[in-house]
Amino acid sequence: MDGGFRFRTISIAFFHSHLKTTHLFPFILLLHLRPPSHSTTTNTDYETDNRHSQLLKPGLYLVGTPIGNLEDITFRYHTVRRHKALWEIASLLQYQNTPDIQMSYHKFNEAQREQLVLRRLKQGEIVALISDAGTPGISDPGMELAKLCVSENVPVVPIPGPCALVSALSASGLSTDEFTFVGFLPKHSGSRSKRLTASAQQTATQIFYVPPHKLSQFLEEGSSIFGDTRRCVIAREMTKFHEEFWRGTLGEANKVFSIRQPKGELTILIEGQANSKVEPPSDIQLESELRELIENGESLSTAVKLVIGKTSVSRKTIYSLALRKFGKQLEVEGDSS
Repeated sequence: MDGGFRFRTISIAFFHSHLKTTHLFPFILLLHLRPPSHSTTTNTDYETDNRHSQLLKPGLYLVGTPIGNLEDITFRYHTVRRHKALWEIASLLQYQNTPDIQMSYHKFNEAQREQLVLRRLKQGEIVALISDAGTPGISDPGMELAKLCVSENVPVVPIPGPCALVSALSASGLSTDEFTFVGFLPKHSGSRSKRLTASAQQTATQIFYVPPHKLSQFLEEGSSIFGDTRRCVIAREMTKFHEEFWRGTLGEANKVFSIRQPKGELTILIEGQANSKVEPPSDIQLESELRELIENGESLSTAVKLVIGKTSVSRKTIYSLALRKFGKQLEVEGDSS
């Protein structure tokens, strides 16, 4: 996804692999991209590009595009986009006045489009999957198309480009040794809480994509689950004029952004949990948890399952403890069933 939008536009270009051409196709279909006026590219560079463009083999090409600054475009992007017999696919809502674009591909129609794309790939065509910002397949519909191609033994070729999560991580100042990319959180509060709780227990840096209008909700829930003192970085508008990296704790961020509504795409990074050995709960703690659940109306068997689900203690140990402490109640439940 890389640009930060939940529903991103995907552009797909189809090429006939048997065509060989040095035709320079205009770079204006998706992002209106052109080489910068101060580019140092030489004719030799373009000639090399053109030779490579004749060697494109059939398959799905995942083409990265800038996440904000158009100067981040790559030579390989132009190599693919110059190929003759281009058939563009993009959002009809945003690009409906562009004559070269023939079809849309997004979250709401990906299931129908995938089979069409797959058929053309199996006919020996070259398909370029191009999103409106960033690397296709990262928090966008391109992921499903890539998975389908792999399952059908269709070659998938990456054309690297900018990626918001990597850009944010590299400049964050947090650990880059190990990280977890979570992406967008679920809409349902219960699922969201479960995902955040799992992330809070990891030692790796956690990376999220958050829409601007969900920032307050994210920081409030994050502060509650990760703790106010956990360090975080909020990156927005990366590579653009108003690029910003806000650094502080989740508690500080919660206060600052409760009265400030930032604009633009947000990538939020939270430092991992300190790598200290966590002691397993004692028998007294386990018994206390079981008793509390039972007093709140849960059956003993249900209470045992709930405790097993949230601790690293083995199932056998917890069942053994339950039998010792609450054996009679377990027998009563068995008789009533």
